[in-house]
Amino acid sequence: MANVVRVDDVVQAADSSIDEPAVTAGGRAWRFFRQHYTRALGVISVVVFLGAWQWASDAKVINPLFCSSPSLIWDELGTLISTGQLWPNVWISGEEFLWGFLMAIAVGIPLGFLIGWYRPVEAIFSPFVTFLNAVPRVALLPLLIIWVGIGIDLKIAVVLLGALIAILINVITGIKSLDQQTVTMARSFGASDFKIFRTVALPGSVPYIISGIRVGLGHALTGVVVGELYASTAGVGHLIAVAGNTFETNLVFAGVIIIAIFGLIANWILSLLENHFRTWRQSSR
Repeated sequence: MANVVRVDDVVQAADSSIDEPAVTAGGRAWRFFRQHYTRALGVISVVVFLGAWQWASDAKVINPLFCSSPSLIWDELGTLISTGQLWPNVWISGEEFLWGFLMAIAVGIPLGFLIGWYRPVEAIFSPFVTFLNAVPRVALLPLLIIWVGIGIDLKIAVVLLGALIAILINVITGIKSLDQQTVTMARSFGASDFKIFRTVALPGSVPYIISGIRVGLGHALTGVVVGELYASTAGVGHLIAVAGNTFETNLVFAGVIIIAIFGLIANWILSLLENHFRTWRQSSR
C-alpha cells in the first residue's frame, strides 16, 4: 500500500512538473496581454481598418479616385522617395515648423509667466491675447502676406501665431493655479520672486507648460500646412495643394501621412521631455 502511494505521488509530481511550464508560460502571456491590451487593441483596430479599406477599394465598393487605397498610397510614398521629391519638401516644411514652433516656445513661456505673475503685465497683454485667441489665424494670412511676403517668413509667422497663443494661455493658467498659501508662506519667510519662481512656480506649472506645448504643436502643424496651401512654391502643404488640384488622391493621402509622421515624432519627443520634467518636478519638492 505504501508502494502504491509512492507511485501515485511520483506520477502526480511528474504531471505537475510537465504542466508547470505550460501554466507559467500561459500566465506570463496573460499578464503581458493585460499590461499591453490597450495598445494591442489599437494596433488591431488600425490593421482591421486598413484591411477593410483595401478590400473596399479592390472590390470597387468605393471609388479609388476619391478614397485611394493603402497599397496605392504606399506606392506613392515609394515613388516620392525614389524620385527625390520627398526630402526637399520635407526639409522646407520641417524648417518652417521648427523655427516657428521654437520661437513660440521661447516667447510664450517667459511671457506667460510674466502675464500670470504680475497683474500690471496681465492688464497690458490680456486684451491682445484674448483678441488673438478669438480670431482664426487663417483670417490674418492676407495681412501677413502684405507684411512679410510669401517666402519662408510667412509660414514661420503663421506657425508662431498658431502655437504662441496655446502656449501662452496654458502657462498663464498654470501660474494662476498655484497654491497661493504656499506662495504666501514663501514670501513670509523672505523668499524673493526669483526664489519663489524657481522653487514653487516653475515646478508647479510644468504640467501646464507641457500641455500648452502639446496643444501648440497641433496648431503649429496646421499653420505649416495652411501657409503652404495658401502661398507657397514648395513644402508638403504645397505638394498636397497641387495634388488636390490635379485629382491625385494618392499623393494627397501621402502628404497627409507625412504631416502625421511629423506630429507623431514631435509628440514622442514631448513625451520624453514630460517624463524627464516629471522626475525633476518630484525631486524639486
